[in-house]
Amino acid sequence: MTAKSSERVLVVPAAEFDRLGRFQGFEADAQRYLDALLRPESTSFRPRADVEDDPSLKQIIPYVVLRSQGKVFCYTRGNSQGEARLHSLRSLGVGGHVDEADAEGCCGFEAYDTAMRRELDEEVDIRSRGVLKLAGLINDDSTPVGSVHLGVVHIYELENPFVAPRERGLVDSRFIPIAELAPSRESFETWSRFCIDELLSGR
Repeated sequence: MTAKSSERVLVVPAAEFDRLGRFQGFEADAQRYLDALLRPESTSFRPRADVEDDPSLKQIIPYVVLRSQGKVFCYTRGNSQGEARLHSLRSLGVGGHVDEADAEGCCGFEAYDTAMRRELDEEVDIRSRGVLKLAGLINDDSTPVGSVHLGVVHIYELENPFVAPRERGLVDSRFIPIAELAPSRESFETWSRFCIDELLSGR
């Protein structure tokens, strides 16, 4: 069994997501959902291999978009990226699963935040000051990979576009003008398309 398949990741019952109001696409009112979904009594850690094809559970995924001076950081997902179903697609989001080891076995928002920042630090080297803000949620039940994940979108507004990849899976990474995103929209994974449409259009 690989390390990726044996890790234990943070999940919430899809039924709780339904109770709050399931949506398709982007939802700006992230805090209302997270206040309920990230309560310790709502969350648990499960083996990743057991939940990757189980739509009764939603894996919580931090998805950080790096923006600076009218440009946004993007890359192509290489073969070393954990989710094989997304390989070769362009992406705007940096982040990954909330792992039990990263979060020291705790559930709740504090554990999520700690793991999110550690994932960000593992994947990219950011050499600029900036402000990190919660921007919304993404759900995409139209694909097998989307049906078992729930994205938590953050915008990291950097003073300068000084970012380098730390992980080999971030191929052809660079900042591009936001104005160039819409024409190349179809080359991006669906979560990034939602960000392009809802957060970055006209900016």
